[in-house]
Amino acid sequence: MTADLLCPDCETVYEAGPDEPWRCDCGHALEIREEPALADAIDSPPTVDASAGLWSFADLLPVEKRVTLQEGLTPLVDADRWNASFKLEYVSPTGSFKDRGATTTLSRAVELGVETVIEDSSGNAGAAIATYAARAGLEAEIYVPADVKPAKLRAIERAGARAIEVTGSRQDVTEACLEAVAVGDGWYASHSWNPAFYAGTMTFAFEIAAQRDWEVPDAVVLPVGHGTLFLGAYRGFSRLVDAGITDEIPRLLGVQASGCAPVVQRLEGDTSGAETDDATESGDATETAATLADGIRIAEPAREDELLEAIEASDGDAIAVGDETIETTLESLQASGFNVEPTSAVAPAGLSRYRERGIVEPDDDVVVPLTGSGLKYS
Repeated sequence: MTADLLCPDCETVYEAGPDEPWRCDCGHALEIREEPALADAIDSPPTVDASAGLWSFADLLPVEKRVTLQEGLTPLVDADRWNASFKLEYVSPTGSFKDRGATTTLSRAVELGVETVIEDSSGNAGAAIATYAARAGLEAEIYVPADVKPAKLRAIERAGARAIEVTGSRQDVTEACLEAVAVGDGWYASHSWNPAFYAGTMTFAFEIAAQRDWEVPDAVVLPVGHGTLFLGAYRGFSRLVDAGITDEIPRLLGVQASGCAPVVQRLEGDTSGAETDDATESGDATETAATLADGIRIAEPAREDELLEAIEASDGDAIAVGDETIETTLESLQASGFNVEPTSAVAPAGLSRYRERGIVEPDDDVVVPLTGSGLKYS
């Protein structure tokens, strides 16, 4: 039986179904109500099956496998130039980590009997939702910015989804999408709001632990827009501790682009935490400043309070880096054989800044995800 949704703030329960709400009436994000009791679900670390991908961790997930392209179990490789390990999320089926959330989100959609899914995205999440909807045989409508990268737009359309371009800010795209959801055009398969999506991004943490013989690193440095991977990592590492599989949660260190750094602004109380190494940047935490890292250009993260709680609980932090730093880091990554998009350069650039500030020590064991493929950036 499909689990209902629960508001963790006011404890309202919503019955599972194709007409279930995307957010609580009180405005809080919803969670899947009946998640597995980890102590009862497993007696030892899960057996990792390469043929099952991230669904090797099915016993730790609140969603049943129904739609998959064998995503997950992305490589974890040494990156000597950065004195870190890179997790190559960009080799996922559609070229980004968003496939983790797409497989669980579309699996829940099928389980609920949904016919049409709707999503808003700057590109990667839209391509993932469109592709997995095609795999499931569902209709999809993807709302995208009018300046979406052509390769990402093609990826959406080639999957058979209807791409709806919206002029304006990234928030304008979301609002246009929500208007369609409000009139009943489809089920909101949101990568930022839908709890099923976070069930998938949790597996990022499970894999890191499994690939390291169930030892977690000292720190994980991640890009932050809506924070779907950051929150997924926090939830995943927390579950491993709760299950007694690992002993601690690594420090989770977020990185934003200085052109749009609302989480940094909240942490600092102003914009002083945003690096402004480009003369053209002001550090303003809004969408008024353009950034190469279009994948994280989010002025109003859907779960911002949760992000701040995860940062505090993991003894983490968040900083911002400018476009010149992003571009330089991107060139270094590509010259080292990592074919990634600019947003993927944000976290490695942030790692360098964290080390300069003494937040990450030279001998700390660090993992950094490379989140999106350079093949889609054109």
